[in-house]
Amino acid sequence: MGSTPSFQSFIPVSPESHFPIQNLPYGVFSINNLQPRIGVAIGEFILDLCKLESKGYFDTILTGSPVFDKNSLNEFINLGSEIWQKIRTKLQYLLQDTTSILRDDKSLREDVFYKQELCKMYLPIKIGEFTDFYSSYNHAFNVGNMIRGPENALMPNWKHLPVAYHGRASSVIVTETNIKRPKGQILPPGSEIPVFQPTGRLDYELEMGFIIGKSNDLGEPVDIDSAEDHIFGYVLLNDWSARDVQVWEYRPLGPFLAKNFATSISPWVVTSLALEPFKTQVSSQDPEPLDYLKSSNNFVYDIELYALIQSETMNTPMQLTHTNHKYLYWSPIQQLTHHTITGCNLQVGDLLGSGTISGPTQESRGCLLEINELGKKPITLNDGNVRLFLQDGDTIILSGFCQGADFRVGFGEVRTKILPAN
Repeated sequence: MGSTPSFQSFIPVSPESHFPIQNLPYGVFSINNLQPRIGVAIGEFILDLCKLESKGYFDTILTGSPVFDKNSLNEFINLGSEIWQKIRTKLQYLLQDTTSILRDDKSLREDVFYKQELCKMYLPIKIGEFTDFYSSYNHAFNVGNMIRGPENALMPNWKHLPVAYHGRASSVIVTETNIKRPKGQILPPGSEIPVFQPTGRLDYELEMGFIIGKSNDLGEPVDIDSAEDHIFGYVLLNDWSARDVQVWEYRPLGPFLAKNFATSISPWVVTSLALEPFKTQVSSQDPEPLDYLKSSNNFVYDIELYALIQSETMNTPMQLTHTNHKYLYWSPIQQLTHHTITGCNLQVGDLLGSGTISGPTQESRGCLLEINELGKKPITLNDGNVRLFLQDGDTIILSGFCQGADFRVGFGEVRTKILPAN
């Protein structure tokens, strides 16, 4: 839908890198004795925006108190879209291979650039609320078909509104944060009495999430034609699920303990500005949504998404899922608009998840529950071991990127290892 700038950075960036000058995602990092602060990823490096701000490089844009010396992006995001655009333009100017300010000042470069591999990453935002949707037709149909058959695969409301549940913001974690196998009530096959034990059906869900960049007042819904203005950027998201806990607890009110123990996100927030060239129209919606969910600019993104597994005896990860954001039935702006239609007030830093993103093929199924068809089709890993669901010691890696002509706009990785239950 949009055009992509062709300029290059003086920082060497390979065509396979997720972080060219066309991206510049924001994250919170620390290194050595520095306090956590905000930076952007460029190639293999992080550019320290806190130090650039202290040296006056943003003085004509940021006139108030410093915003990049913080341990979250919330204050910067709250400045609004005009400031986001100006900072992005300034950074692209400073990093261009034709601009000498950073390129030719060795002392300055050594002071503001750090190797990513040497830095510690943190949650990029303070998340007030987390809502997770169920917006992939293929995922909803596949799971419903396995449980109820093709005629009743979708609930009657599914094609009329973006279904969602309110998740737990306090257990959203960043990449490289390991999780412990949760315990819960589980109903064994053939039994009428539940038992309390560690989940035996731990699953990943390959999703995207977006960050609210502009609040709406209580009682004031967001119109769909202005919904995009309320989105700052996007992250990879893994909505961990304990399937045996879920199937016992979810009726009548839906997910609870099966989902609240952990949700992993990527450390880098890719802005809507960076993703603009990769917009694509949402597939046909039949029946037509109600008027408040209709837009002539209803879009998703062409983002290649991957989930991989690596057991403790595997030398390299093995791909489980290859899907795409464009397979979503309900778009991000429809999700946001529907969330606020009652007057619910979303706030800067809130996180909204897409739900598992599955495509039309076996390869594009976004979780093990779909891949193994409710435990009927185990998969064999590269080390010869068999999996229905995840075992202790397994690591799940999510990754995603948009492919440009000779560059990628990507999200890096979400890497999470499963530890034994307490």
